[in-house]
Amino acid sequence: MTNLDAEAVTRTRPRLRPQDHPLGLAGLLILILLVGFCFLGPLFHHTNQTDVDILDAALPPGGGYPLGTDTNGFDVLGRLMRGGQVSLQIGLLAAVTATTIGTLYGAVAGLAGGVLDGALMRLVDVGLSVPFLFVVLILSARFNASVWSLSLVIGGFSWLVAARLVRGEVLVLRVREFVLAARTMGASRPRLILTHLIPNALGVIIVNITFQVADAVLIVATLGFLGFGLRYPATDWGGQLAGGVTSITSGYWWLVVPVGACIILTVLALNLLAEALREAVGQGAQ
Repeated sequence: MTNLDAEAVTRTRPRLRPQDHPLGLAGLLILILLVGFCFLGPLFHHTNQTDVDILDAALPPGGGYPLGTDTNGFDVLGRLMRGGQVSLQIGLLAAVTATTIGTLYGAVAGLAGGVLDGALMRLVDVGLSVPFLFVVLILSARFNASVWSLSLVIGGFSWLVAARLVRGEVLVLRVREFVLAARTMGASRPRLILTHLIPNALGVIIVNITFQVADAVLIVATLGFLGFGLRYPATDWGGQLAGGVTSITSGYWWLVVPVGACIILTVLALNLLAEALREAVGQGAQ
């Protein structure tokens, strides 16, 4: 990396100081706690999430069930952990897929400029005009939903926003001195994109991927709530919430409140963290 490259990366690198972004720090701590709860919790709280037990169905919190049981006799606390694992995995995989596609697409369009840039962006506009949730519902109904299939479907339709963001950043970066110097030295377009443009747009990319995870978690919850999510024995927060809503009139509040709180806290934490990163990126670019 040349001195110009290093200077450019330093200017665009997020300046994260906890005292400057207390809400972002709170979001990060909440997210760490949720990840630990979902992935480390099952190591300490062992439950059977495969065999239905009607005799222990709809038990209130207490005894050996800290959050009670659902209508199938599954331990709600253990089910929250398993559902959280799936929701977070799909959210992260979908965000990585969308950001990878959108970053490459937007970088190519921004660097090319002219007619090609216009044509590529019109395709993005067409994609954004398609009802996203409607398409995902159709594909989920047509194919068996799994962690990988949902991640690819959600990520395959979420890259459009990332493409526009990265393209706008590349339009600014491509006239910088270090890019012009690289072009003068004969750098190819792939080298410009991979070595000079994308590394200097990492701030925007990181912010986008954080928002993408939050959006994907909400989409998975929506699909599960509408009955198009994962099938038994797999579970997700949306499916659990749907099952709890049907029983809320019976007074089974523990089937709705804990899972609803998990969804809200996850999305809130990710958005707080993303906002802090966005502010840091804006300060770093000044």
